[in-house]
Amino acid sequence: MLPISLENQILPGSLEHTIHEVVEKHMDLSVFDQRYNNDETGATAIHPKILLKVILLAYARGLLSSRQIERACVENVTFIALACGYSPDHSTIANFVSTMQAEIESLFCDVLLVCEEMNLLGGSHFSLDGVKLSANVSKEWSGTFDELKRKRDKLQEKLQQAMAEHRQADAQPEVELERQQQRERRLQRAVERLEQFLQSEQPKTGSDGKEIQSNAVDNESVKMPTAHGVVQGYNAQALVDSKHQIILAAEAFATQDHDNLEPMLTGAKKNLKAIGKDETFFQGKTLTADSNYHSVESLVFCQTEGVDAYIPDIHFRKRDERFADRDRFKGGRQKEAPFSLTDFTFDPDRQRYLCPQGRELTLHARSQRNRYRIYDVYHAHPQDCAACPLRERCLSKPSASRRYLSVPTTQPPNLLDEMKAKIDSPQGKKIYARRLAMVEPVFANICVHKHMNRFTLRSKAKVDVQWRLYALVHNIGKICVFGTLN
Repeated sequence: MLPISLENQILPGSLEHTIHEVVEKHMDLSVFDQRYNNDETGATAIHPKILLKVILLAYARGLLSSRQIERACVENVTFIALACGYSPDHSTIANFVSTMQAEIESLFCDVLLVCEEMNLLGGSHFSLDGVKLSANVSKEWSGTFDELKRKRDKLQEKLQQAMAEHRQADAQPEVELERQQQRERRLQRAVERLEQFLQSEQPKTGSDGKEIQSNAVDNESVKMPTAHGVVQGYNAQALVDSKHQIILAAEAFATQDHDNLEPMLTGAKKNLKAIGKDETFFQGKTLTADSNYHSVESLVFCQTEGVDAYIPDIHFRKRDERFADRDRFKGGRQKEAPFSLTDFTFDPDRQRYLCPQGRELTLHARSQRNRYRIYDVYHAHPQDCAACPLRERCLSKPSASRRYLSVPTTQPPNLLDEMKAKIDSPQGKKIYARRLAMVEPVFANICVHKHMNRFTLRSKAKVDVQWRLYALVHNIGKICVFGTLN
């Protein structure tokens, strides 16, 4: 048995030492004074700086749940040293994280100020991206109000059936009776949860005014498509500085990427103003984001703010000669590309288009607005398309009766066209290519290395705290590697 000096467990230059120094000397923890002013009544509270150090180190080590953190404070000597020998309970840890909405912004800016003082911010090129993470809720609890009512009724029927089986099973062994009782209690809780939700909440509506699915457990979470299927969760966003991949702003949203550029830039301006930067900090600076952020609203906001944005449309790679062979190594027979406007021939004398089979398309409507552009629409005769041998390649879907051809009218260049030309230029390709190495490693560090692959809390406010804590510990890691603490 060797005596252990807790002080010697926190070695200079290590991440735990950096966390200790930042929390002790560079964070204003007076923001917690009002919450922990319990000198007259109640038990003595564990100091918030101890809880904060332990949680930050746990997140950095990939420990996400409060029970894992509680166990580490008992078994891991590094955690014991940071906690000064205290052993916070898992409920204390969970409550501390879930109630930090008023303090997390101030703490995040304190760490951002340390990064600025150490000259870790470049301030010339920024990149925005997001990752969709599952919430602490199942998709089974999602649906429209009519769907949730039907689910409640089915569970009620199952509950009545289980109660009837229980009454008939009095002569069965005690183990079987206990199993029946547990099933009844589980069904009863589910019915009560749905009933309470349906009585206390209102249906959610989407941007088109139609009802969208609600969730009876975490109604602020939404269903989102990802590369691995649909998840019930939140869209975690981060705006990153190019020099050392410092996160300037982090927030979790229940919306798609194209709705998040404006609030993320606004949040970053607020954080930078808190560390002494000017309101015009982003004017003339470069911003890159992937095609999910491409929208008129995003481009208009960047133009208003004077940001030099590079946000491509979803077809930008089709126009890039470097990706001409992108389908070369795909196995199997490749489907022929559908016919486009260039495959149709215009007859100026008769003001009609001819399809690849020589059939006529006549004018159907003029000056039709489709999203952001104005088109003249031509269509073919149904009898021509019915027996056409190129029907499968020409029509948008098998059930379509005829081919419609949208021809853009002459219009002055708009922001979308200007962005296309900007992205397709040699300089635009070079600048946009930097995005991948700038922002993607940040999400790899947080989601893979630090194991942040789901949220453990419910509601946007609590999820937002957890995501910002991960962004905060990411920045502290950069201070550990590239900075010098006094």
